[in-house]
Amino acid sequence: MDFLKLMVDASPVVQGVLLILVFFSVFSWAIIFFKSKTLRSADSQSIKFLKIFQESKNLTEVNQAAKTYQASPLAVLFRSGYKELAYQSQSREGHISPEKLETVNRALVKTSNQEISRLEKRMSFLATTGSVTPFIGLFGTVWGIMDAFQRIGIVKSAGLDTVAPGIAEALIATAAGLFAAIPAVIAYNYFLHRIKDLITEIDDFSFEFLNIVERIYGS
Repeated sequence: MDFLKLMVDASPVVQGVLLILVFFSVFSWAIIFFKSKTLRSADSQSIKFLKIFQESKNLTEVNQAAKTYQASPLAVLFRSGYKELAYQSQSREGHISPEKLETVNRALVKTSNQEISRLEKRMSFLATTGSVTPFIGLFGTVWGIMDAFQRIGIVKSAGLDTVAPGIAEALIATAAGLFAAIPAVIAYNYFLHRIKDLITEIDDFSFEFLNIVERIYGS
């Protein structure tokens, strides 16, 4: 089957639908590759940083190591908390009150929200592609079938050689819609699961960091 010929011979409306679906498909695949790389780096660097954090006894050394793991949300979270901790402990003679500890917690929450937003960036486009493109393709199919029936009325013949090309041109829009939607849905669900795991790690790390700070600087 010559799909290119079917696209060229399709009505302008169906061709427009196919162009829209091609845009959704290309852009969603670009997002899939980008998110895959981003989450893979976040996972691998977080594992390395967490090992350093758990084995080191000096927060200053951990802060220096965190600078080399920019893709790790845990490293970014630690640097934010450490920065606020250093600011609060400057004039407190090594002691931090519960009120000051709460400011460290707020800094961690703010950075955590920023990192979660970064991880979820462009996920909405994948969700939109997965939910909308089948309907766009269906619209192209309905329009193409209407156009095929109009051709039948013009030539006054309902033979297979008259009907089949028009129906094939129409159905290719549905196929294109599914081609764009299926990878987007699979990728969205997969990335969502990985992001939820990272969010859990971020929350656990925040609690662990606060516990360490309270043990070291608390009264």
